[in-house]
Amino acid sequence: MSDPAAALAAILRQRRPEAFATWLADASLAAGASFDRTAFELAFAGAGRRFGTDTIGGGITLTGASGRAWSIAGWGLDDAARALLVLGAVAVIPEAAQPGFVDDLYRAGASRERRALLRALALLPDPQRFLATALDACRTSTLPVFEAIACENPYPAECFPKPRFNQMALKAVFTGIAVDRILLLATRRSGELARMAADYAAERRAAGRPVPADLALLGAP
Repeated sequence: MSDPAAALAAILRQRRPEAFATWLADASLAAGASFDRTAFELAFAGAGRRFGTDTIGGGITLTGASGRAWSIAGWGLDDAARALLVLGAVAVIPEAAQPGFVDDLYRAGASRERRALLRALALLPDPQRFLATALDACRTSTLPVFEAIACENPYPAECFPKPRFNQMALKAVFTGIAVDRILLLATRRSGELARMAADYAAERRAAGRPVPADLALLGAP
């Protein structure tokens, strides 16, 4: 197991020991087992029933492929279980098939399943390969799914091209999400993002509407 996988397994083993005991075997990811996609998908969909949705809480962090650590205190136990499953599956699926596998899983998933997958993207090897899935999530009208990629997630700052990062940051403002939830924002602020934020602020003022204070974090005057 990679370090993130070991950390996730330790959380689940501690918090839900009976559920964890047979779960990896049921998912066909036990040591030495051949990968069974049907068994995997059943385990992925059933993680909420098996582990529940209680928040992890505490000072738990994970270290992604970039070597950067971030907090997963806001994840549910089902998020941790699904992330562990995805890490295990990607470890045994041929490299060329991994982006398609992840994208298929995202498109077929219910809201919480999609959220877990998006939260796990930064943990996967060479995470840039999964950019299409992450960008698609930014187009969703389902706010919790958008939050999963935009908030408390290092993936956008590490992998998004500048125009798409800027669009995501502005969408956070449009949808009322606190901009300080975007990890590593300071590393991706740019003159273009500041201009976009300033234009939006000017539009709000011209319409007699309040200007979100968060726009200042994007560089707007």
